[in-house]
Amino acid sequence: MGPLGRQIGRYIDEKNEIQTVAAVDINKDLKEKDFGEFINGKASNVFIENTVDNALQKLSKKPDVAIITTVSDIRKLESQIEDVAKHGISIVSTCEELSYPWEENPKISERIDAICKKYNIACLGTGVNPGFLMDYLPAVLSSVCKNIESIKVERIQDASPRRVPFQQKIGAGLDLEAFKKKELTGTLRHVGLKESVYFLAQSIGVKLDEVTEDLKPVIAEENINVTSMNIKKGNARGVEQISHGYVNGTSKIEMHFKAAIGEPRSFDRITIKGVPSFVSEIDSGINGDIATCAITINSVKSVLKATPGLHTMATIAVPGYIN
Repeated sequence: MGPLGRQIGRYIDEKNEIQTVAAVDINKDLKEKDFGEFINGKASNVFIENTVDNALQKLSKKPDVAIITTVSDIRKLESQIEDVAKHGISIVSTCEELSYPWEENPKISERIDAICKKYNIACLGTGVNPGFLMDYLPAVLSSVCKNIESIKVERIQDASPRRVPFQQKIGAGLDLEAFKKKELTGTLRHVGLKESVYFLAQSIGVKLDEVTEDLKPVIAEENINVTSMNIKKGNARGVEQISHGYVNGTSKIEMHFKAAIGEPRSFDRITIKGVPSFVSEIDSGINGDIATCAITINSVKSVLKATPGLHTMATIAVPGYIN
């Protein structure tokens, strides 16, 4: 029931083809609160429980799918997946590391896949990024190419309108010493950039020799005041990450991610060099919070059609808008 979970709940409430029948959060203060009143002030007769088991005990039939919006770390997600899967309920999760976990977390991927097959359910990790803009979308665009030399994907965004946890995740407002300390703990970064590189490489049939990732703060050149925080000149206003996938010492795939408060122009751009070569750009970019919630919901039908096991966006039926 964090910001993302609440927003997804509000979006589902507007839908005709899908509805929320149970809600779970480990926060004991939320136990037995009306879910609808909690997310948008409208009574729903769905009450938040602290465990999946307790939530399902109150239902006459099990849900078709569970949406898990809890963590970015696949290691923390594994037990949560089993808590749901053992009831025979398929899963869509916004966990970034689940979007293409086979290279970075192969053993956990195998265990999650085995759990899904044991309980005859499908599980998908998705979101706007990773899950769409920097991996799935360029993979789809590559399908019109006769040959591909390289692909560069750029996501540059002004983080001012994003949810506060996202702003904190990119280090906005931190002095450079605090930024570095948080970076070393692995908690300050856009999670999923390498996963996007591996996803795209798999999609275009490229076996990478090496994948690198570099991270640095984006520095405020003047004081910045936004609703969520005040950033002093010289402090970090966000993060810039660049990841390369190499073949024989040549960069075949480049991912450039930059998210910072006060960024002057937002855009999503895919540059493919090959036959044909072309550039596809989304001016102003896609709002990450809106799109993450939307694609999570819109993937539900595809997951319900999928075979048992752990899936990526490349192995499910193409999602479409759910009314």
